Amino acid sequence: MRNNHTGRKLAIGTLIAGAAGYISGLLTAPKSGKETRKDLADKADELKDQAAEELKKASDELSDLIKAAKDKSLALGAQARGEFNEAVIRAKDARNKAGHVIKAVKNGVSDEPQLNAAMKQVKQARKNLARYLRN
Repeated sequence: MRNNHTGRKLAIGTLIAGAAGYISGLLTAPKSGKETRKDLADKADELKDQAAEELKKASDELSDLIKAAKDKSLALGAQARGEFNEAVIRAKDARNKAGHVIKAVKNGVSDEPQLNAAMKQVKQARKNLARYLRN
């Protein structure tokens, strides 16, 4: 799981560095302002789509953890089961929110803060469930 997390950080860092290079190239290229603005808007849409794809992957991983959690829930004691079930509920909420944000991104009505908030919620839910599943 840690290798996956490190790989994701590397991918995001590469994406940011690539975007910065692309933007600096656009700003120094001999194009009209209209062409440059269009190129920037196109690249922003592409980056937003890539971020939505990352959120989709994280949401899918969370779905897998939720499935594993259902099996583990049966083996826990009453109090632990209650806490565990609460973590599963939060994970399902995060997955649902991620799905809504992904649809909004595809429809062009989502913004970066929504995307970041959904990604943060999915990562936290995934971390909480993974902690229970390791025990």
